[in-house]
Amino acid sequence: MTRLFSPFKLGRYQLEHRVVHAPMTRLRSEPDDTPSAMMAEYYRQRASAGGLLITESSHTMRSGRGYLGGPGIYEDHHIAGWKRIADAVHEQGGKVFMQIAHDGRQSHVDMTGGIPPIAPSEVPYEGLALTHNGWVPVSPHKAATIDEIRALVASFRTSAERALAAGVDGVELHSANGYLVDTFLQDGTNRRTDLYGGSIEKRARFLLEATEALVSVFGGDRVGVRFSPSGKWGAISDSNPEATFGYAAERLNHFGLAYLHVIEPRVMGVETLHEGQAPVASVFLRNKFKGPIIAAGGFDKAGAEAILQKGDADLVAFGRWFASNPDLPERLRRDLPLAPYDREAFWGGTDYHYIDYPRYGEQANGEEKQAA
Repeated sequence: MTRLFSPFKLGRYQLEHRVVHAPMTRLRSEPDDTPSAMMAEYYRQRASAGGLLITESSHTMRSGRGYLGGPGIYEDHHIAGWKRIADAVHEQGGKVFMQIAHDGRQSHVDMTGGIPPIAPSEVPYEGLALTHNGWVPVSPHKAATIDEIRALVASFRTSAERALAAGVDGVELHSANGYLVDTFLQDGTNRRTDLYGGSIEKRARFLLEATEALVSVFGGDRVGVRFSPSGKWGAISDSNPEATFGYAAERLNHFGLAYLHVIEPRVMGVETLHEGQAPVASVFLRNKFKGPIIAAGGFDKAGAEAILQKGDADLVAFGRWFASNPDLPERLRRDLPLAPYDREAFWGGTDYHYIDYPRYGEQANGEEKQAA
């Protein structure tokens, strides 16, 4: 048996294999940001007995949205949609963690309810947000006040309470890809001089307070955190990422987390940067973080097995290949061919190339029937 398909204890949960469904922005929620029935079917198809799925990010505030079609957990009426997803995964024998996020400055006033997007500091940014008018330049953002920061932390706590009511097995704090928590941590976007900026210790304060908010609801062994130490998405940067993320990882040990989820510097958004680059982020964080590490970022089966054998990660998350292969763990286990993914269907759309990908056996049967 390969290490990829050996059991692993993650927090309080026993997993039967180490193939994880990575959080992917798919943008198919209802107009009120409630997860749709189509989303529940997507996760049901990709749930495997004893496997872990991490969902796409769910927003803590209406004003924290940056993409039309992204789901929310900021209102009580969102709970039912998430419960449908949790139940669908559990019926297949899987575990599901909800990623919780605030998009920060990567937004537009059409998505925030007319108020400026929020960030730790006002640093020029020329990104895009997805609105009813399509992809448009983001709106100018404002620096959060101390009172607004307290409200932001509180929103992570209340969102976790709703996630718990929905029956998910855990939650993941999205502190990656240039979204709000990440922008507080990195000095390229955090120019504050108060309790939440300046030194690494102060820049990490918001991350730690948001983590504590989730842990206060779920307990540490049902909470994960996601980092992208070398990420460029969202025009994020830091003058010394190894020191910044090393310190943050060490401080997260205090919570007894289920895992640290690390994006390797091989992808930016949906585009591959350096397909052949060896994993590096998980390596230096392994020396800092004492709990399990999930590695993500352009892995194939051989690369996943290699990082597990080296001991630099304990599980590996797959994104794009899960999009087009609902039975990805089984295909990897049996070395079956993988169905190609469709980038055009990644962000928003219908059920086409979302929930219409067959499992391998169904695909083979369909081809045989067509031939007959």
